[in-house]
Amino acid sequence: MPVLGHSLRLLRDPLGFVASLPAQGDLVRMRFGPVAVVLVCDPELTRQILVNDRTFDKGGPVIHRAREITGDGLGTCPHAVHRRQRRLCQPAFHRDRLPGYADAMAALWNGATASWRDGQEIDVVNELTGLVLRVAVETMFSTRLPPEAAERIVADFQLLTAAVFRRMVTPAALTRLPTPGNRRYARARARLRSEVRTIIADRRAEGADRGDLLSSLLGAQDPESAADGRILSDWELAQQVVTFLSAGTDTTASTLSWALHLLQQHPEVARRLRAEADEVLAGGPVDAAHVPELGLAARVVNETLRLYPPGWLSTRLVTRETVLGGVPLAAGTTVAWSPYLIHRRPELFERPERFDPDRWRESTPGRDAFIPFGGGARKCIADRFAVTHTVIALAAIVSRWTFEPAPGPPVRPVVRAVLSPVDLRLRVAARS
Repeated sequence: MPVLGHSLRLLRDPLGFVASLPAQGDLVRMRFGPVAVVLVCDPELTRQILVNDRTFDKGGPVIHRAREITGDGLGTCPHAVHRRQRRLCQPAFHRDRLPGYADAMAALWNGATASWRDGQEIDVVNELTGLVLRVAVETMFSTRLPPEAAERIVADFQLLTAAVFRRMVTPAALTRLPTPGNRRYARARARLRSEVRTIIADRRAEGADRGDLLSSLLGAQDPESAADGRILSDWELAQQVVTFLSAGTDTTASTLSWALHLLQQHPEVARRLRAEADEVLAGGPVDAAHVPELGLAARVVNETLRLYPPGWLSTRLVTRETVLGGVPLAAGTTVAWSPYLIHRRPELFERPERFDPDRWRESTPGRDAFIPFGGGARKCIADRFAVTHTVIALAAIVSRWTFEPAPGPPVRPVVRAVLSPVDLRLRVAARS
Protein backbone atom coordinates (compact mmCIF):
# COMPACT_ATOMS: atom_id res chain seq x y z
CA MET A 1 0.00 0.00 0.00
CA PRO A 2 1.22 3.55 -0.64
CA VAL A 3 3.23 4.97 2.28
CA LEU A 4 2.49 2.00 4.56
CA GLY A 5 3.99 -0.71 2.37
CA HIS A 6 3.30 -4.13 3.92
CA SER A 7 2.85 -2.77 7.46
CA LEU A 8 -0.90 -3.41 7.66
CA ARG A 9 -0.57 -6.99 6.43
CA LEU A 10 2.20 -7.58 8.94
CA LEU A 11 0.15 -6.11 11.77
CA ARG A 12 -3.03 -8.01 10.90
CA ASP A 13 -1.47 -11.44 10.34
CA PRO A 14 2.29 -11.32 10.91
CA LEU A 15 2.86 -15.08 11.13
CA GLY A 16 0.69 -15.90 8.14
CA PHE A 17 2.28 -13.15 6.07
CA VAL A 18 5.85 -14.20 6.87
CA ALA A 19 5.04 -17.91 6.40
CA SER A 20 3.75 -17.15 2.90
CA LEU A 21 6.97 -15.54 1.71
CA PRO A 22 9.22 -18.59 1.05
CA ALA A 23 6.98 -19.35 -1.93
CA GLN A 24 8.31 -16.14 -3.47
CA GLY A 25 11.98 -17.16 -3.24
CA ASP A 26 14.99 -17.35 -0.96
CA LEU A 27 15.18 -13.56 -0.58
CA VAL A 28 12.00 -11.49 -0.54
CA ARG A 29 11.82 -7.71 -0.38
CA MET A 30 9.07 -6.11 1.73
CA ARG A 31 8.42 -2.63 3.08
CA PHE A 32 7.64 -1.22 6.53
CA GLY A 33 6.51 2.28 5.59
CA PRO A 34 9.45 3.82 3.71
CA VAL A 35 11.92 1.17 4.97
CA ALA A 36 12.71 -1.71 2.60
CA VAL A 37 13.60 -5.03 4.27
CA VAL A 38 14.92 -8.18 2.60
CA LEU A 39 13.62 -11.30 4.37
CA VAL A 40 15.91 -14.33 4.17
CA CYS A 41 13.85 -17.50 3.77
CA ASP A 42 16.60 -20.07 3.18
CA PRO A 43 18.24 -21.89 6.14
CA GLU A 44 21.80 -21.77 4.78
CA LEU A 45 21.54 -18.09 3.83
CA THR A 46 20.12 -17.38 7.28
CA ARG A 47 23.16 -19.03 8.84
CA GLN A 48 25.44 -16.91 6.66
CA ILE A 49 24.03 -13.67 8.03
CA LEU A 50 24.18 -15.00 11.61
CA VAL A 51 27.80 -16.11 11.35
CA ASN A 52 29.10 -13.05 9.45
CA ASP A 53 28.16 -10.44 12.02
CA ARG A 54 30.75 -7.96 10.72
CA THR A 55 28.97 -7.66 7.37
CA PHE A 56 25.47 -8.27 8.77
CA ASP A 57 25.61 -6.15 11.92
CA LYS A 58 22.88 -5.67 14.52
CA GLY A 59 20.50 -3.04 13.15
CA GLY A 60 17.25 -2.50 11.28
CA PRO A 61 13.72 -1.86 12.63
CA VAL A 62 13.58 -4.67 15.22
CA ILE A 63 16.96 -3.85 16.75
CA HIS A 64 16.33 -0.10 16.56
CA ARG A 65 13.15 -0.45 18.63
CA ALA A 66 14.76 -2.91 21.04
CA ARG A 67 17.53 -0.35 21.65
CA GLU A 68 14.88 2.08 22.83
CA ILE A 69 14.47 -0.23 25.84
CA THR A 70 17.87 -1.85 26.37
CA GLY A 71 20.24 0.69 24.85
CA ASP A 72 23.42 -0.89 23.48
CA GLY A 73 23.30 -3.92 25.73
CA LEU A 74 24.85 -7.22 24.72
CA GLY A 75 21.85 -8.27 22.62
CA THR A 76 21.63 -5.09 20.54
CA CYS A 77 25.09 -3.48 20.54
CA PRO A 78 26.97 -3.07 17.24
CA HIS A 79 29.77 -5.40 16.17
CA ALA A 80 32.45 -2.84 17.08
CA VAL A 81 31.78 -3.18 20.82
CA HIS A 82 30.25 -6.65 21.02
CA ARG A 83 33.43 -8.68 21.59
CA ARG A 84 34.44 -6.58 24.61
CA GLN A 85 30.92 -6.72 26.09
CA ARG A 86 30.75 -10.47 25.55
CA ARG A 87 34.06 -11.02 27.35
CA LEU A 88 32.88 -8.92 30.30
CA CYS A 89 29.49 -10.64 30.54
CA GLN A 90 30.67 -14.22 29.92
CA PRO A 91 31.75 -14.98 33.53
CA ALA A 92 28.20 -14.30 34.74
CA PHE A 93 26.98 -17.22 32.62
CA HIS A 94 29.85 -19.63 33.22
CA ARG A 95 28.75 -23.24 33.57
CA ASP A 96 29.96 -23.33 37.19
CA ARG A 97 27.46 -20.63 38.17
CA LEU A 98 24.44 -22.39 36.69
CA PRO A 99 23.72 -24.73 39.65
CA GLY A 100 23.49 -21.75 41.99
CA TYR A 101 21.08 -19.99 39.67
CA ALA A 102 19.10 -23.22 39.26
CA ASP A 103 18.69 -23.59 43.02
CA ALA A 104 17.28 -20.05 43.21
CA MET A 105 14.94 -20.83 40.31
CA ALA A 106 13.72 -24.04 41.92
CA ALA A 107 13.09 -22.44 45.32
CA LEU A 108 10.93 -19.73 43.81
CA TRP A 109 8.95 -22.03 41.51
CA ASN A 110 8.33 -24.57 44.27
CA GLY A 111 7.01 -21.85 46.53
CA ALA A 112 4.94 -20.11 43.87
CA THR A 113 3.23 -23.22 42.54
CA ALA A 114 2.46 -24.40 46.07
CA SER A 115 0.45 -21.21 46.61
CA TRP A 116 -2.01 -21.89 43.77
CA ARG A 117 -5.49 -23.08 44.79
CA ASP A 118 -7.40 -26.07 43.53
CA GLY A 119 -9.84 -24.85 40.87
CA GLN A 120 -8.10 -21.48 40.49
CA GLU A 121 -8.34 -19.87 37.06
CA ILE A 122 -5.14 -18.20 35.93
CA ASP A 123 -4.29 -15.77 33.16
CA VAL A 124 -1.27 -17.80 32.12
CA VAL A 125 0.94 -15.19 30.44
CA ASN A 126 0.44 -12.56 33.15
CA GLU A 127 0.87 -15.06 35.98
CA LEU A 128 4.01 -16.61 34.54
CA THR A 129 5.54 -13.27 33.54
CA GLY A 130 5.34 -12.13 37.14
CA LEU A 131 6.88 -15.38 38.42
CA VAL A 132 9.64 -15.37 35.79
CA LEU A 133 10.50 -11.78 36.65
CA ARG A 134 10.86 -12.76 40.31
CA VAL A 135 13.35 -15.46 39.25
CA ALA A 136 15.22 -12.95 37.07
CA VAL A 137 15.46 -10.53 39.99
CA GLU A 138 16.57 -13.27 42.40
CA THR A 139 19.30 -14.62 40.11
CA MET A 140 20.51 -11.16 39.10
CA PHE A 141 20.30 -9.33 42.42
CA SER A 142 20.06 -12.05 45.13
CA THR A 143 17.17 -10.11 46.56
CA ARG A 144 13.45 -9.73 46.28
CA LEU A 145 12.06 -6.40 45.31
CA PRO A 146 9.29 -4.86 47.38
CA PRO A 147 5.93 -5.96 45.90
CA GLU A 148 5.11 -2.48 44.62
CA ALA A 149 8.48 -2.20 42.83
CA ALA A 150 8.09 -5.65 41.26
CA GLU A 151 4.59 -4.76 40.09
CA ARG A 152 5.87 -1.55 38.51
CA ILE A 153 8.63 -3.39 36.67
CA VAL A 154 6.24 -6.08 35.41
CA ALA A 155 3.74 -3.48 34.21
CA ASP A 156 6.43 -1.40 32.52
CA PHE A 157 7.99 -4.44 30.83
CA GLN A 158 4.63 -5.56 29.50
CA LEU A 159 3.78 -2.09 28.19
CA LEU A 160 7.16 -1.68 26.51
CA THR A 161 7.31 -5.13 24.94
CA ALA A 162 3.72 -4.92 23.73
CA ALA A 163 4.61 -1.72 21.88
CA VAL A 164 7.86 -2.83 20.25
CA PHE A 165 6.39 -4.65 17.26
CA ARG A 166 3.79 -1.96 16.59
CA ARG A 167 6.51 0.72 16.69
CA MET A 168 8.70 -1.38 14.40
CA VAL A 169 6.18 -1.24 11.54
CA THR A 170 5.00 2.33 12.22
CA PRO A 171 6.66 5.24 10.38
CA ALA A 172 9.20 6.86 12.69
CA ALA A 173 7.53 10.26 12.54
CA LEU A 174 4.34 8.82 14.05
CA THR A 175 6.22 7.27 16.99
CA ARG A 176 7.49 10.73 17.96
CA LEU A 177 4.07 12.36 18.16
CA PRO A 178 2.85 13.20 21.70
CA THR A 179 -0.01 10.71 21.57
CA PRO A 180 -1.26 9.08 24.81
CA GLY A 181 0.31 5.76 23.78
CA ASN A 182 3.68 7.34 23.00
CA ARG A 183 3.65 9.22 26.30
CA ARG A 184 2.85 6.03 28.25
CA TYR A 185 5.71 4.30 26.45
CA ALA A 186 8.16 7.08 27.33
CA ARG A 187 7.08 7.13 30.99
CA ALA A 188 7.43 3.35 31.32
CA ARG A 189 10.91 3.41 29.79
CA ALA A 190 12.04 6.21 32.10
CA ARG A 191 10.66 4.44 35.19
CA LEU A 192 12.36 1.16 34.30
CA ARG A 193 15.75 2.82 33.78
CA SER A 194 15.38 4.73 37.04
CA GLU A 195 14.61 1.52 38.99
CA VAL A 196 17.68 -0.20 37.53
CA ARG A 197 20.00 2.74 38.19
CA THR A 198 18.85 2.83 41.81
CA ILE A 199 19.52 -0.89 42.31
CA ILE A 200 23.00 -0.61 40.74
CA ALA A 201 23.92 2.44 42.84
CA ASP A 202 22.89 0.63 46.02
CA ARG A 203 24.95 -2.44 45.14
CA ARG A 204 28.03 -0.41 44.21
CA ALA A 205 27.82 1.37 47.55
CA GLU A 206 27.40 -1.98 49.33
CA GLY A 207 30.49 -3.46 47.69
CA ALA A 208 29.66 -7.07 48.62
CA ASP A 209 29.90 -10.06 46.28
CA ARG A 210 26.63 -11.99 46.64
CA GLY A 211 27.52 -14.57 43.99
CA ASP A 212 24.76 -13.35 41.68
CA LEU A 213 24.72 -12.03 38.12
CA LEU A 214 25.11 -8.41 39.16
CA SER A 215 28.12 -9.20 41.36
CA SER A 216 29.75 -10.95 38.41
CA LEU A 217 29.10 -7.97 36.13
CA LEU A 218 30.35 -5.50 38.73
CA GLY A 219 33.57 -7.45 39.21
CA ALA A 220 34.25 -8.41 35.57
CA GLN A 221 37.47 -7.14 33.98
CA ASP A 222 38.67 -7.39 30.40
CA PRO A 223 42.48 -7.36 30.15
CA GLU A 224 42.27 -7.01 26.36
CA SER A 225 40.66 -3.57 26.61
CA ALA A 226 42.33 -0.23 27.24
CA ALA A 227 42.65 0.80 30.88
CA ASP A 228 39.50 2.95 30.77
CA GLY A 229 37.45 0.13 29.27
CA ARG A 230 38.44 -2.86 31.36
CA ILE A 231 35.28 -2.77 33.44
CA LEU A 232 31.67 -1.97 32.64
CA SER A 233 30.81 1.66 33.26
CA ASP A 234 27.69 2.48 35.26
CA TRP A 235 25.83 3.28 32.04
CA GLU A 236 26.98 0.05 30.36
CA LEU A 237 26.08 -1.92 33.45
CA ALA A 238 22.57 -0.44 33.48
CA GLN A 239 22.13 -1.42 29.83
CA GLN A 240 23.24 -4.99 30.52
CA VAL A 241 20.90 -5.29 33.50
CA VAL A 242 17.91 -4.10 31.45
CA THR A 243 18.96 -6.42 28.62
CA PHE A 244 19.13 -9.50 30.84
CA LEU A 245 15.95 -8.64 32.73
CA SER A 246 14.09 -8.07 29.47
CA ALA A 247 15.49 -11.07 27.62
CA GLY A 248 15.13 -13.35 30.62
CA THR A 249 11.54 -12.41 31.42
CA ASP A 250 9.39 -12.24 28.30
CA THR A 251 11.15 -15.01 26.39
CA THR A 252 10.95 -17.55 29.23
CA ALA A 253 7.38 -16.61 30.17
CA SER A 254 6.31 -16.94 26.54
CA THR A 255 7.99 -20.33 26.09
CA LEU A 256 6.52 -21.69 29.30
CA SER A 257 3.04 -20.37 28.41
CA TRP A 258 3.14 -22.02 25.00
CA ALA A 259 4.40 -25.26 26.57
CA LEU A 260 1.40 -25.40 28.94
CA HIS A 261 -0.95 -24.66 26.05
CA LEU A 262 0.57 -27.41 23.90
CA LEU A 263 0.50 -29.90 26.77
CA GLN A 264 -3.17 -29.13 27.41
CA GLN A 265 -3.81 -29.89 23.71
CA HIS A 266 -1.80 -33.14 23.86
CA PRO A 267 -2.90 -34.98 27.02
CA GLU A 268 -0.80 -38.08 26.36
CA VAL A 269 2.42 -36.03 26.33
CA ALA A 270 1.22 -34.27 29.49
CA ARG A 271 0.58 -37.62 31.16
CA ARG A 272 4.08 -38.83 30.30
CA LEU A 273 5.59 -35.58 31.57
CA ARG A 274 3.79 -35.94 34.91
CA ALA A 275 5.01 -39.52 35.17
CA GLU A 276 8.58 -38.37 34.54
CA ALA A 277 8.28 -35.69 37.22
CA ASP A 278 6.86 -38.22 39.68
CA GLU A 279 9.72 -40.63 39.06
CA VAL A 280 12.53 -38.07 39.11
CA LEU A 281 11.27 -35.90 41.96
CA ALA A 282 9.98 -38.85 44.00
CA GLY A 283 7.30 -36.68 45.59
CA GLY A 284 9.69 -33.93 46.64
CA PRO A 285 10.35 -30.44 45.23
CA VAL A 286 12.42 -29.96 42.10
CA ASP A 287 16.02 -28.83 42.50
CA ALA A 288 19.07 -28.25 40.33
CA ALA A 289 20.25 -31.87 40.61
CA HIS A 290 17.07 -33.11 38.90
CA VAL A 291 17.57 -31.16 35.66
CA PRO A 292 19.77 -33.73 33.82
CA GLU A 293 17.18 -36.43 34.52
CA LEU A 294 14.20 -34.46 33.15
CA GLY A 295 14.73 -35.58 29.58
CA LEU A 296 11.13 -35.35 28.38
CA ALA A 297 10.75 -31.90 29.95
CA ALA A 298 13.82 -30.74 28.01
CA ARG A 299 12.39 -32.18 24.79
CA VAL A 300 9.06 -30.42 25.42
CA VAL A 301 10.97 -27.15 25.83
CA ASN A 302 12.91 -27.70 22.60
CA GLU A 303 9.76 -28.54 20.66
CA THR A 304 7.99 -25.49 22.07
CA LEU A 305 10.93 -23.29 21.05
CA ARG A 306 10.76 -24.80 17.59
CA LEU A 307 7.06 -24.12 17.09
CA TYR A 308 6.86 -20.78 18.90
CA PRO A 309 10.33 -19.20 19.16
CA PRO A 310 9.95 -16.05 21.28
CA GLY A 311 12.26 -14.01 19.07
CA TRP A 312 10.31 -14.94 15.95
CA LEU A 313 11.77 -12.18 13.72
CA SER A 314 14.90 -10.05 13.87
CA THR A 315 16.88 -7.76 11.61
CA ARG A 316 20.48 -7.07 10.63
CA LEU A 317 22.08 -4.18 8.74
CA VAL A 318 24.49 -4.69 5.83
CA THR A 319 27.64 -2.72 6.60
CA ARG A 320 29.43 -3.13 3.26
CA GLU A 321 28.50 -4.19 -0.23
CA THR A 322 28.10 -7.96 -0.36
CA VAL A 323 26.41 -10.83 -2.20
CA LEU A 324 23.92 -13.16 -0.51
CA GLY A 325 22.50 -16.11 -2.42
CA GLY A 326 23.75 -14.63 -5.67
CA VAL A 327 21.95 -11.34 -5.02
CA PRO A 328 24.04 -8.17 -4.55
CA LEU A 329 23.13 -6.18 -1.44
CA ALA A 330 24.28 -2.60 -0.99
CA ALA A 331 25.66 -1.25 2.29
CA GLY A 332 22.77 0.04 4.38
CA THR A 333 20.36 -2.71 3.29
CA THR A 334 18.20 -4.13 6.09
CA VAL A 335 17.84 -7.92 6.11
CA ALA A 336 15.43 -9.87 8.30
CA TRP A 337 15.54 -13.48 9.47
CA SER A 338 12.89 -15.56 11.18
CA PRO A 339 13.38 -18.66 13.37
CA TYR A 340 9.60 -19.19 13.13
CA LEU A 341 9.88 -19.47 9.36
CA ILE A 342 12.99 -21.70 9.37
CA HIS A 343 11.63 -24.04 12.07
CA ARG A 344 8.55 -24.82 9.99
CA ARG A 345 10.26 -25.76 6.74
CA PRO A 346 9.25 -29.33 5.81
CA GLU A 347 12.66 -30.22 4.41
CA LEU A 348 14.15 -29.62 7.88
CA PHE A 349 11.44 -31.10 10.11
CA GLU A 350 9.05 -33.91 9.23
CA ARG A 351 5.44 -32.77 9.69
CA PRO A 352 6.67 -29.40 10.98
CA GLU A 353 3.26 -28.21 12.23
CA ARG A 354 2.97 -31.19 14.58
CA PHE A 355 3.89 -30.95 18.27
CA ASP A 356 6.20 -33.94 18.70
CA PRO A 357 8.75 -33.72 21.54
CA ASP A 358 10.01 -37.20 20.67
CA ARG A 359 11.47 -35.92 17.43
CA TRP A 360 14.33 -34.73 19.67
CA ARG A 361 14.95 -38.19 21.10
CA GLU A 362 16.34 -39.81 17.97
CA SER A 363 18.47 -37.04 16.51
CA THR A 364 19.33 -33.38 16.77
CA PRO A 365 18.70 -31.01 13.87
CA GLY A 366 21.49 -29.49 11.81
CA ARG A 367 23.04 -26.18 12.76
CA ASP A 368 20.88 -24.37 10.19
CA ALA A 369 17.60 -25.90 11.33
CA PHE A 370 17.12 -24.91 15.00
CA ILE A 371 17.97 -21.29 15.82
CA PRO A 372 15.72 -20.00 18.64
CA PHE A 373 18.80 -18.41 20.26
CA GLY A 374 20.36 -17.16 17.04
CA GLY A 375 23.79 -18.31 15.97
CA GLY A 376 27.40 -17.37 15.45
CA ALA A 377 29.19 -14.99 17.80
CA ARG A 378 25.88 -13.28 18.59
CA LYS A 379 24.14 -16.42 19.81
CA CYS A 380 22.31 -15.76 23.07
CA ILE A 381 24.81 -15.88 25.94
CA ALA A 382 22.12 -17.18 28.31
CA ASP A 383 20.74 -20.07 26.25
CA ARG A 384 21.57 -22.76 28.86
CA PHE A 385 20.28 -20.48 31.63
CA ALA A 386 16.96 -20.04 29.78
CA VAL A 387 16.43 -23.75 29.00
CA THR A 388 17.34 -24.77 32.56
CA HIS A 389 14.90 -22.20 33.96
CA THR A 390 12.06 -23.42 31.75
CA VAL A 391 12.69 -27.11 32.53
CA ILE A 392 12.67 -26.41 36.28
CA ALA A 393 9.49 -24.36 36.06
CA LEU A 394 7.74 -26.99 33.95
CA ALA A 395 8.66 -29.78 36.37
CA ALA A 396 7.51 -27.75 39.38
CA ILE A 397 4.16 -27.06 37.74
CA VAL A 398 3.26 -30.50 36.37
CA SER A 399 4.36 -32.29 39.54
CA ARG A 400 1.59 -30.49 41.47
CA TRP A 401 -1.12 -29.53 38.97
CA THR A 402 -3.16 -30.57 35.98
CA PHE A 403 -4.91 -28.11 33.69
CA GLU A 404 -8.05 -27.66 31.72
CA PRO A 405 -9.00 -24.71 29.52
CA ALA A 406 -11.10 -21.98 31.12
CA PRO A 407 -14.11 -20.61 29.21
CA GLY A 408 -13.26 -17.82 26.82
CA PRO A 409 -12.14 -17.03 23.28
CA PRO A 410 -9.74 -19.40 21.50
CA VAL A 411 -6.04 -18.99 22.14
CA ARG A 412 -4.14 -17.29 19.35
CA PRO A 413 -0.57 -16.08 18.85
CA VAL A 414 0.15 -12.38 19.05
CA VAL A 415 3.37 -10.67 18.06
CA ARG A 416 4.81 -8.23 20.57
CA ALA A 417 8.49 -8.06 21.42
CA VAL A 418 8.12 -11.85 21.63
CA LEU A 419 5.63 -14.34 20.22
CA SER A 420 3.03 -14.89 22.96
CA PRO A 421 -0.34 -16.65 23.30
CA VAL A 422 -3.32 -14.36 23.84
CA ASP A 423 -6.45 -15.37 25.79
CA LEU A 424 -4.68 -18.33 27.38
CA ARG A 425 -6.58 -19.01 30.60
CA LEU A 426 -6.33 -22.33 32.38
CA ARG A 427 -8.04 -23.78 35.44
CA VAL A 428 -5.64 -25.65 37.71
CA ALA A 429 -6.51 -28.82 39.57
CA ALA A 430 -4.39 -30.23 42.36
CA ARG A 431 -2.98 -33.68 41.70
CA SER A 432 -3.85 -36.31 44.25
